[in-house]
Amino acid sequence: MTATPHVPYRLEFSVEVPGTAEQVWQAVATARGMSAWFLPTELEEREGGAVHFAMGPEMGSDGHVTAWEPPHRLAYEEDWAALMGKEPDELSPMTSEFLVEARSGGTCVVRVTTSGFGTGADWESEFWDDMGLNWKPYFDNLRLYLTHFPGQEATQLEVSVELPGDADALWTRLHDELGLGEVGAVVDVRGTPGVVERLGVRMALVRLTGPVPGLLSVYVHDYAEAAASATAGVRAYLFSEEAANFVKREEPAWKAWLEGLAGLAGLATV
Repeated sequence: MTATPHVPYRLEFSVEVPGTAEQVWQAVATARGMSAWFLPTELEEREGGAVHFAMGPEMGSDGHVTAWEPPHRLAYEEDWAALMGKEPDELSPMTSEFLVEARSGGTCVVRVTTSGFGTGADWESEFWDDMGLNWKPYFDNLRLYLTHFPGQEATQLEVSVELPGDADALWTRLHDELGLGEVGAVVDVRGTPGVVERLGVRMALVRLTGPVPGLLSVYVHDYAEAAASATAGVRAYLFSEEAANFVKREEPAWKAWLEGLAGLAGLATV
């Protein structure tokens, strides 16, 4: 017997971005736009339309659009129970709402609320805490996308490797090996020039300036249930006719480089 979902969870974010309401709507309420700063997305642009977010190999989240009011309001529900492998009556759907509010001076404020109901289990609180930490950096992606690459289609590069060791130590190694420096630093990330736009907890966001421009995040995530290991990864959104060839060449090179982080510490990859 499962408990009835009645414990509320809620996350709220807002970010000011450049562009008209129509331009911002294209970025936050279309598959092409969301795939350029968030996860690879499939979205039927209508009320009742299907939504799918790809989260990795054979992993994703499915749902449907519950409100479609261009260019100001999008809402959708995801099947939280299915995503977590729980019984259907154990968790409510997870609802997200995007509101686009035009401001004077050519900017908009995007307000995002995500909410759901669970049973109050410890893992649920951890899920929402982690989700909040993981959601926030994406809004820097959105701001930079609308500042530098509005309306452009992205080609994504995604590589992650599980490594043994302490997450903080691995991040220090990754940060130093890439020479990321501080926010505003001009850097060379494995042969690609860029500017450090954000430094967070075990993550950095770099705006690549050439030869294939785009946004690149590098990160290290730890796991409470596996304190002896962590995941190091890179995710890039690239905006160039050469992006596909760049990804084909760089994905295996990044994987080998990330695996080498463990070698530098005298450890084997998991």
